[in-house]
Formats: sequence, C-alpha cells, structure tokens
Amino acid sequence: MFNDNVIYLAKHRLSTAEEDLETAIDLLNMQRYKGATNRAYYAIFHSMRAVLALEGADFKKHSGVIAFFRQNFIKTGEFDIVFSEIIQKASFIRNESDYSDFYIASREEAEEQVEGAKRFFKEVLRYLKSKPEWTKEADSL
Repeated sequence: MFNDNVIYLAKHRLSTAEEDLETAIDLLNMQRYKGATNRAYYAIFHSMRAVLALEGADFKKHSGVIAFFRQNFIKTGEFDIVFSEIIQKASFIRNESDYSDFYIASREEAEEQVEGAKRFFKEVLRYLKSKPEWTKEADSL
C-alpha cells in the first residue's frame, strides 16, 4: 500500500512529464527540433521517475534512474523491451543535443523522439492506473 505522499510525488512527476511532452509537441510544430528532442527526453525521464516514486527510489544521476528502471521494470517484463530502446535513443540524443556544440536535430529525428515519448508516457500511465492504490489515492488528490 502506498502512502499519500508517495502517490502525490508520483502524480506530480507524471504531471511534469506530461508538460514536457506537450512542450516537445509544441516545439516540433514550431520546427524547433533540438528543443523538441530535449523535452521528449525529459518527458520520458520524468515518467520513469513517477514509477520510481512508487518504489521509494530516486537517484541524483540520470544514469541511475535509467539503470534502475531497466533492471526493475524492463528486465522483469513489467514494460516491454522496446521501451529500453526508446530510453536509450532519447538519452543519447539528449546528451548530443546538450553537450555537442554542432549537433543539429533533424525533423525526422525530432518526430521519432516525440512519438517515442508519447508511447512511453502512455505506457507509464497505463502501468500506474493498473495499481489499485494509484486509482484510489490519485482520485482523492
């Protein structure tokens, strides 16, 4: 059974992920491809952190969040292996985008990242809603 604070934290993180996803879509529509890929990554990242909140887990580094999610949710079959690939590519592109001076994101790349983030967010939402405590507690917040 999750306590109210854990549910609230997970719900807050999911809300942040949703906002990042909406921003990624807006940036894609504005042809701001580098920004769209960045926000798509953060939609995935905050979605993972919403799931981790239910486990009482958090990490200072992005790599820690990703490793924990893969180990505890993808390798166990809670999430399909395709989501590991989505995470990996989004993380790689985010690093290139943030740290490579001459990285240029293409429209196709941005579209792929935004679609991956949409798919990931939708799957995390499905997972969270499958938890009886989530539905009960989240509805009362």
